[in-house]
Amino acid sequence: MIINNFKPFNGQHCETTATGSLLQHLGIYFSEPLLFGLGGGLSFIIWNRKTMDFPFIGGRIKTDLLTQNITRHLNLKFKVQETSSVKKAWENVKEKIDLGIPVGIKLDSYYLDYFTKKFYFAGHYVAMYGYDENNAYLVDTIQQGGLVKTSLKNLELARNEKGPMSSKNLSYTFQTTNKKYDLKKEIMQAISDNAKNYLNPPIENISYKGILKASKEIIKWFKRSKDVEGDFKTTAMLMEKAGTGGALFRNLYRDFLKESYQLLKVEEIKKAYGLFVNIAQLWRTVSKLFMKAGDKKDMVYVNKASDVLAEISHQEKEAMSILLKIGQEIILQQV
Repeated sequence: MIINNFKPFNGQHCETTATGSLLQHLGIYFSEPLLFGLGGGLSFIIWNRKTMDFPFIGGRIKTDLLTQNITRHLNLKFKVQETSSVKKAWENVKEKIDLGIPVGIKLDSYYLDYFTKKFYFAGHYVAMYGYDENNAYLVDTIQQGGLVKTSLKNLELARNEKGPMSSKNLSYTFQTTNKKYDLKKEIMQAISDNAKNYLNPPIENISYKGILKASKEIIKWFKRSKDVEGDFKTTAMLMEKAGTGGALFRNLYRDFLKESYQLLKVEEIKKAYGLFVNIAQLWRTVSKLFMKAGDKKDMVYVNKASDVLAEISHQEKEAMSILLKIGQEIILQQV
């Protein structure tokens, strides 16, 4: 069963690609930066556990929240199904596909046939638009091939994998409602909400506080790492190429602000956009310094990266403060 006239979303980030594909099936077409911004996706986290050889650096909000935010702003019905039964999990998906409804799926990328570099990551998203007796037909990011397929057995394993960021065979679908939305108002609300959350992190390893913490921690990481080359070069690769859109999602948020300014003509958004142009370049500098630290195994590059991260923390706090202030002012005017 293959859904007719299905139009895949061409994206760099897995969740916006999966969700964008479901939206396009409903006739809703937005750019990837706009989807990321509507989802309030910008954040930062350094995540370190005793079982981890090297800390994880992430640049977006928690998995699952991005799509929740997007559908809320667009007044769509968002149905999520989870189950610990692999049989029921397949029935949940098959039922929708048979009705001509594409399905968003969260799974572990390790088991997907088309991934050439295998690594465990249970926070990966795809859209499914068909199946046959052997394979599931999926939409993944551009860098993973766009329209791809994987065996039904491996799909089952990927969906049922346990571990960090995993869910119980999670799948989701959208449905339109009678409620309309004002895109300009929703963009402004999304900007305000994202800025508020960013500026008020619940713990020290999130948002601008987390970036500042990372600026100090990377020096410790370099000194204790058993594989400096592998650790720093892998982190640099993840920041630039692992579905982040480059610069740890800052390119996407920068372009979202540009698109928002073009639509809203709010000067403060233009100012914040200018800051994020520079911020994105600074993140690119950090990834290059991480690569050099891995290649040369020289502390000098880590110290430089530490200084850049401290500057990024300052600039991101400034940009998000500008956005929070103007967002709240405009929202109050609209009430």
